[in-house]
Amino acid sequence: MPLLDVHNLKTYFFTPGGLVKAVGGIDFSIDAGRTLALVGESGCGKSMTALSLLRLVPEPGRIVDGRIVFDGEDLLHLPEPEMRRIRGNQIAMIFQEPMTSLNPVFRIGEQIAEVLTLHKGLPPRAALDAAADLLHQVGIPAAERRVREYPHQLSGGMRQRVMIAMALACDPRLLIADEPTTALDVTIQAQIMELLDRLRRDRGMATLLITHDLGVVAESADMVAIMYAGLILEYAPVKTIFANPRHPYTRGLLGCIPRLGEKRRRLVPVEGQVPSVIDLPPGCSFLDRCPDPFARCGHEVPPLVETEAGHLVRCWKG
Repeated sequence: MPLLDVHNLKTYFFTPGGLVKAVGGIDFSIDAGRTLALVGESGCGKSMTALSLLRLVPEPGRIVDGRIVFDGEDLLHLPEPEMRRIRGNQIAMIFQEPMTSLNPVFRIGEQIAEVLTLHKGLPPRAALDAAADLLHQVGIPAAERRVREYPHQLSGGMRQRVMIAMALACDPRLLIADEPTTALDVTIQAQIMELLDRLRRDRGMATLLITHDLGVVAESADMVAIMYAGLILEYAPVKTIFANPRHPYTRGLLGCIPRLGEKRRRLVPVEGQVPSVIDLPPGCSFLDRCPDPFARCGHEVPPLVETEAGHLVRCWKG
C-alpha cells in the first residue's frame, strides 16, 4: 500500500474573472522511501498540488473533489487541529525561496527550535541543542555558531540547508520539496540534491520533488509525473520517461535539453503558450501546441490510460 495515494484531486479558485482550475483532477501515489518528481512549466499547478496535500490552499481557492490518503487516512476528512499535528510532523515541506520562508528577525536556531518545541515538546535548551545537531546533519559547518546567526548572514545554499533541517526536525515520513534548487548555482544545486537523496535513503522518507529541471529528475526520481495546465499528461518510471516518452509534450520537453557529445544546430522549443486555466479548451489542453493533433483532440479530454505496465499517458494517440 502506498504511503500517499492521491485520487482525482481538484483545486479550483473562484475569482471575479472566472473559475480557475489550478488542479483539474489528478492521480498519483508515492511509496515509502521513493521519490516522485512532479514536472512541468511554471503555472501548470505543481505548487498548488503541494499546498493542496497540506490543505494550505489560499483564498479564494478550495479543494472541491478528490481523496488524499496518507498512511491509510484521508486528509480531507480530518479536523483542522488533527491536520495541524500532521503538518511539519509527518508531512514536511521545503518551499521555493528560503529567504521568504525564514523570519528575518529571529535567529536560525530559534526558528528550528520552535518546530521541535511545538511538535515534540522539547524544552528551549534541548531544542536549541537539537537544532545545532540538525544543522550539522545537513552539512553546515560550525553549527553551534550558526544557530546564533540571522538568515541574512547565510548564503543562499546555507539558507536552503537550514530549510531542509527545519523540514526534517520531526523526522517526517513524507517530504515535499518545491523547487529546492531554485536560484542556486549549479555546484550548490548538486550538493543540495545529493543531501536530499542521502537523507531520504537514511530515513526511509517518501519524497515529492517539484521541479522543471529534467536533469534533476534523471538523477533523483524513481517515478515521474508530467503536469500541464492542471492535469498529469504522462506518468511512468524515470527510465521509461527518458527512454520512451509517449506524450508529445514530454517529447517536447526532452527535446529542449542539450546533450553532451550530440551536435545540434539549435534546441527545439515547444512552440506556443500554456493555455489560461480560466479558459481551457473543451478538448485536450495541449491541442494548440501539439505537432500532430486530430479532430477528436478538440472535443474530448483524453483519459489517463495505461499503455504498458506502470506507464500512463493522457493522449488519444497513446
